[in-house]
Amino acid sequence: MTQESTLQLPAIAILGAGSMGRAILQGLLAPQVHVVAGIRITNRRPEAAADFDTEPRVSAWVTSTNVDANREAVRGAAVVIVAVKPADVEALLAEVAADLADDAVVVSVAAGKTLEQLQRAAGDTRAVMRAMPNTPAQIRRGVTGIAVGDHVSAAQRDLVESVFATVGSVVVVDEERLNALTSISGSGPAYVFYLIEQWEQAARELGFSHAEAALLVRETVRGAAELVLASGEEPEELRRRVTSPNGTTERAIAVLQQAHLAEILDEAMQAAMARAREIAADS
Repeated sequence: MTQESTLQLPAIAILGAGSMGRAILQGLLAPQVHVVAGIRITNRRPEAAADFDTEPRVSAWVTSTNVDANREAVRGAAVVIVAVKPADVEALLAEVAADLADDAVVVSVAAGKTLEQLQRAAGDTRAVMRAMPNTPAQIRRGVTGIAVGDHVSAAQRDLVESVFATVGSVVVVDEERLNALTSISGSGPAYVFYLIEQWEQAARELGFSHAEAALLVRETVRGAAELVLASGEEPEELRRRVTSPNGTTERAIAVLQQAHLAEILDEAMQAAMARAREIAADS
């Protein structure tokens, strides 16, 4: 989608206006996106709903003051995004199941809720999908992994991909790979934040001020990420070009290799995957 083109989408309901629900909403409110029949959103708190009083493209319902809020919000919606806590997902789907349009597709962004669980709660023939966005979706630079249920049509899959493309990139995977994807892109921003945190601390220990360290490290991270995307080169090749024989970078890389950074990253992602399986088993 180019900046000049407009993405036309049918009515969309977002059940739950937490951080991820709001991130998705911001993507749908982008200038080049037009949700033809409007966006519906529900939240427990009246003050949260009041945030949308001046936004004509959004209709907000408050579940704490209207027991039928979720049911009213999903009526006529082509896409229903469930963005509540994992523990509340199945009860919410059972609540709204009878009010869903026949051709609606339900998309859960809750960790640990399987397609089988969603199917059972929403209805045996209901089109259900799982989506795992990450937090850079808040600035429309997210990565969303999507798993598709048995009753989802090609048109519904394309529609859901278009919705999540408003907040970044989309990758469709088998459900079995969602835990692995979560350990890479879902938890991944935290790995980068932790690296930045420690890198800035090291810079301060070398005598730079907090502001100087932040500028040096954050702009270096941004520049390196943009370079690897813009160049089309593999990271290994870009690293080779920076690493002059017997130079300073080679010496630094040797320290990272001796610390077994590659093995540490693999161990960290394996730990994240194991926890994701535990959450799924407990839900």
